[in-house]
Amino acid sequence: MKNQSQGSRGKGQEIKAIVFDLDGTLYVSELFEHAVWESVSQYAGDLLGCTPTQGGEYLKKLREQLTAECGTVQTLAVAIQVMGGTVREMHRRFAVELEPGDMIVPDSRVALLVRNLAGFCRCWLLTNNNRVLTDKILSVLELTGVFERVITIDDTWRPKPDQALLDEVLAGLVLPPENVLFVGDRYDIDLRLPEQAGCPVLLTKTVEDLMILHLLFGAEKQ
Repeated sequence: MKNQSQGSRGKGQEIKAIVFDLDGTLYVSELFEHAVWESVSQYAGDLLGCTPTQGGEYLKKLREQLTAECGTVQTLAVAIQVMGGTVREMHRRFAVELEPGDMIVPDSRVALLVRNLAGFCRCWLLTNNNRVLTDKILSVLELTGVFERVITIDDTWRPKPDQALLDEVLAGLVLPPENVLFVGDRYDIDLRLPEQAGCPVLLTKTVEDLMILHLLFGAEKQ
């Protein structure tokens, strides 16, 4: 499937579970992204003993350097750890400082889509966000209680991409990789490892991209 609808048409019966990413996938909010960046820049500044602006500039350059060295996009969590910080502290700050309800405008089509899909296959959520913010965001999106399982960073403190985390997800679903569709907005973070494991994947950058999932089980089941 990769980043196109090709492979999903007429093959809904082969997909028995969908593992969704959250941020940038089930909603898009530049305002919330900016608030996240401001928070992590403050943390970077605290680690370096400089201003948030300087911390953010250093963090951006470090992340670009790490991405170039690794050949794949590196997360903020990786960069923060290289700087001497921790994923736990970064998310503690996020949970305290950010209020998604003030910055995210839900698209009603997303809730309808996921609820419809949940009627025909198992829907899980796998996010690098923390439990506090995830619960708040799901409430804003009117998706509380819709997912069979919600896995957040708090559950393992191993952010995606992580092979052991992926193995645990597939083991928990008790399904062959070819029956599990992964959906996310960042290929290197959300989809590269699942695809290498044999899972179909769907790269989405907008809600319109996400709506292609309506084709998964046929128009008659929308």
